[in-house]
Amino acid sequence: MSGQNPTPPAEPAASAADAYVYGYPLVSGLSAVDAALHKGFGTLGPAPFNHFSHAGRLASPDDHFVSVNNDTVYSVAQLDLSGGPLLLDVPDTDGAYCVLQFVDAWTNNFAYLGSRATGTAKSRWLIAPPGWPGSEPDDVTGVIDAPTSVVTLVGRNACGGPDDMPRVAAIQQDLVLTPQDGAEHRTGLPAVDPDVPDELRFFERLRVWMADFPPSAADQAYQDRFQPLGLLEEGPSPYVNAEPALVRALREGLAAGKERIENASKAAAPDQYSQAQARPGEWGMNPHLFDYNLDHLGIGTIDSTQWRIDDREASYLTRAVAARTALWGSHGYEAVSASTSTDAEGRPLTGATSYTVRFEQPPPVGSFWSMTMYDTPDQQLVDNPIGCYSIGDRTPGLVYADDGSLTICIGRERPSHPVEAANWLPAPEGGFRPMIRLYTPNDAVTDGSYRLPTIRPRAAQPG
Repeated sequence: MSGQNPTPPAEPAASAADAYVYGYPLVSGLSAVDAALHKGFGTLGPAPFNHFSHAGRLASPDDHFVSVNNDTVYSVAQLDLSGGPLLLDVPDTDGAYCVLQFVDAWTNNFAYLGSRATGTAKSRWLIAPPGWPGSEPDDVTGVIDAPTSVVTLVGRNACGGPDDMPRVAAIQQDLVLTPQDGAEHRTGLPAVDPDVPDELRFFERLRVWMADFPPSAADQAYQDRFQPLGLLEEGPSPYVNAEPALVRALREGLAAGKERIENASKAAAPDQYSQAQARPGEWGMNPHLFDYNLDHLGIGTIDSTQWRIDDREASYLTRAVAARTALWGSHGYEAVSASTSTDAEGRPLTGATSYTVRFEQPPPVGSFWSMTMYDTPDQQLVDNPIGCYSIGDRTPGLVYADDGSLTICIGRERPSHPVEAANWLPAPEGGFRPMIRLYTPNDAVTDGSYRLPTIRPRAAQPG
């Protein structure tokens, strides 16, 4: 009966660990939604449902976020479709890189608009809730079918620096969400029982939010196994006065699930040097970290076996790792990031040494690429005398060699040679970890045949 304390299963702790891994993206993602509604984050202030929060500048060292993007300016909106569809007006960016990424409550990327997916011309879209019975209006470019009634919309507009912000701000001003007339929308997420003990709060959130934002039919069949844990209970929370055996099982399962995600996250970290890598200083990337969406692939996605995880249960752990390490990141065909923390000799990168990295040819991308500098272990942007935190093919004044190659100089001190100074990416005093981002990468990147050049100490330069 609903509301009664459930009976623990035969192996309750193991089942609770599975539930933690399965439900972590939902709880983590919706917790971030709640924070965006009420607190904001980084350069983005709080905004209610169905309103954009626009960043007014590129990220800087004042923004204390891990590996924060310094290439694009964000526009983020939390959408509530419980009262009906929304209209989205998208302005013309005149060919400049942009993407609008749609993420459901389970952190599945289910649609993209923008340069790669639909072009940069002005357009209007209807965003429809699950099971919407209406018909497509005549004045829209198309319909985006949402798998859940709450959606995160992440917009990124390429920005060349402070002088380029007025252009980006004009685009942001014309990016408009309009609820249909008379539609009523919620002002917050479904509330959880405040009397649930803190140690069981994760499972209470999962129980409540899982009911309000049901997954695909295949995932629902999988989550039926969590009935004995009380996760499918309706009405009053089963965790307010839960039996000690269930509390113990959930506590142990939560710890085991956390450990499983952390271990998998470390294994998936792109800059972990190991003997399995082909060479020291290899740039690691994981273009398939977001391939866990198996059920709702809409406008702008690529629905092919290349971008799907074959094993559904394995996809749950990948999804949890993505939520843990790169929440609201995009599919590899939209953008790929690569990082390293060692040089070509396998030694940790440090500001005490000067380095170069030589690109014989530009990285194969359809849009643009950049290299951004972060410190370790915090992976934050670090202030420097010239206010330069990234360098790439859009950086003004770069000097290429006669053969078309590009050599970037990395170090704490500004190089004395004018060409080297023009191509200088400042490093912090201690350890650092640069990240290369490739926007709209070519197949050579995503299939692994393209190899980024390693970073070399200046004394070890060939020739």
